[in-house]
Amino acid sequence: MPNTSSSKKHGQDQPEFTGPIPVSLRTKMGKSEDNDKKNSSKKVKDVEISVPIVYGNIAFWLGKKASEYQSHKWTIYVRGASNEDLGVIVKRAVFQLHTSFNNPTRVVDAPPFELSEAGWGEFEIAITLYFHSDVCDKPLNLYHHLKLYPEDENSSMSTKKPVVVESYDEVVFPDPSEAFLARLQNHPVVNLPRLPPGLTLPPPIPVEDASKRRRGDTKDNPLSQWFLNFSEADELLQLAAARQQVQAHISKLKRQITSIDGQHKQQQQQLKSSSDQ
Repeated sequence: MPNTSSSKKHGQDQPEFTGPIPVSLRTKMGKSEDNDKKNSSKKVKDVEISVPIVYGNIAFWLGKKASEYQSHKWTIYVRGASNEDLGVIVKRAVFQLHTSFNNPTRVVDAPPFELSEAGWGEFEIAITLYFHSDVCDKPLNLYHHLKLYPEDENSSMSTKKPVVVESYDEVVFPDPSEAFLARLQNHPVVNLPRLPPGLTLPPPIPVEDASKRRRGDTKDNPLSQWFLNFSEADELLQLAAARQQVQAHISKLKRQITSIDGQHKQQQQQLKSSSDQ
């Protein structure tokens, strides 16, 4: 694997934060007919669930302990935008590392969805998120370029202050199942939208035995002090939630108009048939 950053110079301790300015990206998950057949839970039409996530990496230079092929310790992860437990939605995360690593396909079956390694080169990591069966049967593919070195070649590296790069995304699930909505009640990972009048959700069913689960949020993660603040994205998410309500209302009105038009055309045909007789 070529080291594209071999020209970077070591220097005095300086923090280095890099990556995109927080923006609101929306990834809308498609609907699946197969999932509808396998999942007995009813779907709630004209409702969208938006889950803000952050994925990225934190890399520490090893300093005097660095060798030619082990210059950095790094961690790649997927977390809630405010460090919430994603285990209520995500069942499994698969990280595809460079083929030079032993066992390059790494599977993480429980939150927090992260893994740590050591190396010297930067490369693209494919991240595949698999959701619980009542959420979505289609996986979400993400791609993150592992960043070890500061963007500015004149910046110094530090064993105490890492290089951080993160991306924000808002994963949208249209027409969620009642079971999924029930499990999300009072869960901090998402703000539930306004539900249709008269809808009664079933009792929430946990995705696994709570006594066997590790704490899945990342609020007490030792790396959390370096996580980027996506407050701007959170504000945009609130605007997106309001937009979803408007879109859902528009969709409902369109169906009502289509139904009324159909009834009107049928009445006209009946009147025409009567007048022709």
